Amino acid sequence: MEGMVEEIYVTSEGSAPMRRVSEVETVAGCGIRGDRYCEGTGYWTSYGDVCEVTLISAEDLDHIEDEFGISVKNGEHRRNLVVRGLDLSSLRGRRFRVGEAVLEYDRPRPPCRHVQDLSEPGMTRALKGRGGICARVVEAGRIRAGDRIEPLG
Repeated sequence: MEGMVEEIYVTSEGSAPMRRVSEVETVAGCGIRGDRYCEGTGYWTSYGDVCEVTLISAEDLDHIEDEFGISVKNGEHRRNLVVRGLDLSSLRGRRFRVGEAVLEYDRPRPPCRHVQDLSEPGMTRALKGRGGICARVVEAGRIRAGDRIEPLG
């Protein structure tokens, strides 16, 4: 039940385009250094709906692109980590290691209208049931593209 980090995306402020990076540094209780929610500049920050780290399945993104013809491969999904080979729902109630960091499942991250406003019509519908998860940073460390994801305990 292992997966791997395929891609990493961050942005320093809410509504700004996500940019792909090869590695990030996590901060316990905050998220990803330099990312909008750790910096307090995310779109949802003022509503108190903050996810420290978001993960989405690469297999779900493949399905969305094939089924709906909607581009989700360049960060349009607005999630931090694109992971392959792991059913994200299997992490519910668990901690898991991603590279040097230990994360803990927080909750599902359903799509919102804001994602569609920043991308293209149909994005919210396409991501329904495939929006990924939120996780908290329990132990800080670096996460790199290609790192394994290992459930703990």
